[in-house]
Amino acid sequence: MTVPDHKESVSQGVEAQYRQALDQGRFLIQHCAGCDRAVFYPRMICPHCGADKLAWATPDGRGTVYSTTVVRRKPEAGGDYNVALIDLHEGVRLMSRVEGVAPADVQIGMPVRAQVAQQDGHGLVVFVPNKEAP
Repeated sequence: MTVPDHKESVSQGVEAQYRQALDQGRFLIQHCAGCDRAVFYPRMICPHCGADKLAWATPDGRGTVYSTTVVRRKPEAGGDYNVALIDLHEGVRLMSRVEGVAPADVQIGMPVRAQVAQQDGHGLVVFVPNKEAP
């Protein structure tokens, strides 16, 4: 039995499509036509209803900080940074970071909005405070 190379398996499938979109500056999640629910992290089958009717959708991008912590690092290692769980308005939760404020100033319940940042030549989803939110 031959085990596929990790690089080969990453270059195919829904995760590869998601990452390619991020690299192009687009943040996408999936939407299930079977149960009309949002899905994140990319999958082949809906975790809610088991249907295979998932399509890509551009989320609104607005969300709320569900949980937050500060990872402490020495200044020469890049300094402290924030890690947060974000609930998107579409009903999915993802792990990311909130930028544009000091890591310790990120608060549970803080309204945020998504943006795609580039790091080491690849796109990733980060959040910034959403000052327009109620």
